[in-house]
Amino acid sequence: MKQSTMLIPTMREVPAEAEMVSHRLMLRAGLIRMLVSGVYMFLPLGMRVLQKVEQIVREEMNRAGAQEVLLSALQPAELWMKSGRWDTYGPELIRLQDRHGRPMVLGPTHEEVITALVAAEVNSYRRLPQILYQIQTKFRDERRPRSGLLRGREFVMKDAYSFDVDEAGLAESYRRMYEAYCRIFERMGLDFRAVEADAGAIGGSKTHEFIVLSEAGEDTIVSCRQCEYAANVEKAEIRLPQADEQAVVAARQQVGPMEKVHTPGMKTIEEVSAFLSVSPDRMVKTLLYEADDRVVAVLIRGDHELNEVKLKSHLGVDKLALADEETVRKVTGAEVGFAGPVGLSVDIVADQAVAMMTEAVVGANETDAHYVHAVPGRDFSVMAYLDLRMVQEGDTCPRCGGDIQFARGIEVGHIFQLGTRYSEKLGAYYLDENGQRRPMIMGCYGIGITRLIPAVIEQSHDEHGIIWPRSIAPFDVHLVPVNWQDEVQRRVAEDLYQRLQERGVEVLLDDRPERVGVKLNDADLIGIPWRILVGKKAAEGRVELKNRRTGEVVEWEATALVERLDEWLVD
Repeated sequence: MKQSTMLIPTMREVPAEAEMVSHRLMLRAGLIRMLVSGVYMFLPLGMRVLQKVEQIVREEMNRAGAQEVLLSALQPAELWMKSGRWDTYGPELIRLQDRHGRPMVLGPTHEEVITALVAAEVNSYRRLPQILYQIQTKFRDERRPRSGLLRGREFVMKDAYSFDVDEAGLAESYRRMYEAYCRIFERMGLDFRAVEADAGAIGGSKTHEFIVLSEAGEDTIVSCRQCEYAANVEKAEIRLPQADEQAVVAARQQVGPMEKVHTPGMKTIEEVSAFLSVSPDRMVKTLLYEADDRVVAVLIRGDHELNEVKLKSHLGVDKLALADEETVRKVTGAEVGFAGPVGLSVDIVADQAVAMMTEAVVGANETDAHYVHAVPGRDFSVMAYLDLRMVQEGDTCPRCGGDIQFARGIEVGHIFQLGTRYSEKLGAYYLDENGQRRPMIMGCYGIGITRLIPAVIEQSHDEHGIIWPRSIAPFDVHLVPVNWQDEVQRRVAEDLYQRLQERGVEVLLDDRPERVGVKLNDADLIGIPWRILVGKKAAEGRVELKNRRTGEVVEWEATALVERLDEWLVD
């Protein structure tokens, strides 16, 4: 391709709206342009990268035995009502009506549609298992789109769905998709981790996120330095230190009676801790939550942070939110900041660390008052002790007890074992070998196609621009004659251009009448793996070859360069 005829509007200045490196570089290199907030258009250079990402994904999905389909982005709301997600998915679901007033949605995902399709077309165990996938545009009305393609309102996604006769079949489909995902990300040269995760709005039991390690990422992952354990921070389990329960019981028996103390205006853990000269780890926070149609009290140690994802999972609810001031006053009889477990008439659950406390400071359910010397089991009862807190520095691995480490990353893939959540609601049943009607066991597997591109750039760039791995680079070689008006340079460049193309090499020829500094800056910005510079030594048949990743520059004879192509054109 000749650069003079290709739409590559590079930019010298950093766009004001772009904060992340990948966003800035994709705009500056002319890969994308924003239409409205959270909605981007792919220009020719970006489109070439996008197509190569899609091709890698397509090849590995096909290799794993999945079959490609294309489902409708416009979906009838009745399917979402049947699945129960019409009310629970949230404001990110883009809802609309057709001219007949029929409610519709723009698909953020396709569990409902694919399940309805398979329910209509497959009714026997003989036609299972099935794994179907598509690569398609999705829509989510993000409240605050940010970071370019990493969190937008319109994006391209690969979503796959498996249908099996039993849990063993699902486990096999899940394994095949897991391995396919690893191959996909390895082919793109990514440093990634597969971590245990929460299923969120999709639902299901076992689930893994695939995280590309990057300090620019918005996800935090926890991993063990000694074993293979890794999890999203929202899913990470807590391993309690070994405790002598008999010693705890004995110590509680020595605690004096609970006392009410005056704590005027002291609402937060920090305020009460300072006022009473009690460390936060000897205090208990009582948080009131509206969980579906009931109010639940949650107890957590004062120096810990509640993990709402764990709480929602343990309670098995669809909706979970902190109770408002009116609800708090109604349940406790006090202003916000003074709730406590003593005498509450709602269900109480507590983090497992509370079970090991000898005594604690708790709210007195009375404005400007707290209790000291409150003993779990004596002064208040707990329905269940659960793992409810966020992991933090100093915790140990829940598998081996080793040291854990934290890292930032970008989620690029997520796989789920759904079970029968959708098949039962949407009628995806099959007849087994005995003629019994049974629900299909489902899995769901997503990759953010457009999200992968900035993830690669976040890991692969320098101060000059992008450094593409060859597998998804827009071109293999950037051919740059210093002076296009020079007849010798132009002849050598055109000859190289022709011979490389004949060898199947994708070449971008910079035939623009620009100064060499502009050309070289653009070449580094765009980041094509190899650059061939045709300069003054062209008359001697010699050119310069630069490796974009290493920066190494070597002088070659033009003819020998083409002959040695297979040797150097490797990532």
